[in-house]
This record gives sequence, structure tokens and C-alpha cells, in this order.
Amino acid sequence: MAELSVHRGDITTMAVGAIVNAANSSLLGGGGVDGAIHRAGGPSILADCRAIVEAHGPCRPGQAVVTGAGELPAGIVIHTVGPIWSETGAADHDETLASCYRESLFMAATHNVRDVAFPNISTGVYGFPKSRAARVAVNATIDWLEQQTDHSLDRIIFVCFDDENEGLYRLLID
Repeated sequence: MAELSVHRGDITTMAVGAIVNAANSSLLGGGGVDGAIHRAGGPSILADCRAIVEAHGPCRPGQAVVTGAGELPAGIVIHTVGPIWSETGAADHDETLASCYRESLFMAATHNVRDVAFPNISTGVYGFPKSRAARVAVNATIDWLEQQTDHSLDRIIFVCFDDENEGLYRLLID
């Protein structure tokens, strides 16, 4: 099974096969991780995203799409749209968040990526409780890896921008 690890830092600096972007449905950039990836990657990522939206419409929560990485050191960017948290429908939000991880891993495997870096999807302005999101992320990743044995993935990295998320992921993985 692929190695799971935790890294504290900026996902835009990760020299990996793929980084995952916590995008919004428009795929046109925004705040947080999404804005940082678009700024660091340059205009080609936005152009790729516009082409996807023009051809297929907005990306729905739980789905994932792939673009080039522009100026980023990663090979590709996998854009996924997480759920906006509310107490109502919490189980549905868990499933949508799990789908973000499964779909992103599927996209990474489809593109023969060996290592993929994930941000803490939906825990910023989307308000998903951080400890709950970490459990969903790690469980969905492990479940996917156990079910999908024919892939090139060697390493999955959970990149945490803050102490709180780093501590939560380390409790689950280390």
C-alpha cells in the first residue's frame, strides 16, 4: 500500500506528480489554497479550467478534474470541490468530502502519478470541522488504497498549512 505522510508547509511548493486543489465549482480561482495555486501556477491553469467549464459545466462537489500545473513544480493539478459544511446533512457532507479524496486518487492513478499532495479540503471558508475532515480524508484514502490495488501511487501526502491540522493528521497517521 502507498505510504501516507504529513507535511507542514505550502502545497504550491511540492515537487510531486500531482497536487490537489480545494477548488470552487467555477474552477476560476478564489481564496485560500485555490487562490494560492492559481497565483503560483500562472495563467495556464486558469485557461485549462475555463476550457473544462466551457466543455462540461461547473465542477460539482465531490468531483475532480485535471489540469496542467503551469509554473508549479508538480506535474498536474487535480481540482476537487468540497462540501460547504452545515450541521444539517452532516453525513452527506462526509460522503461528499470522501468522494473528493476518492475521485482525486482515481485521477492521480489514471495519470500514472506516483505521489500526490492533498490540502485540508473544505476546512477553510467552507467551514468543515477540522478533526472530522481529517478523519474522513484519512479513512477515504485508506479505503480507496485497499480497494484499488492496480495503480502507480507510492506516496500520499497530507499538506497542512497550520499547526492544528498538522496535529490532527499526525494523530491519525503517525
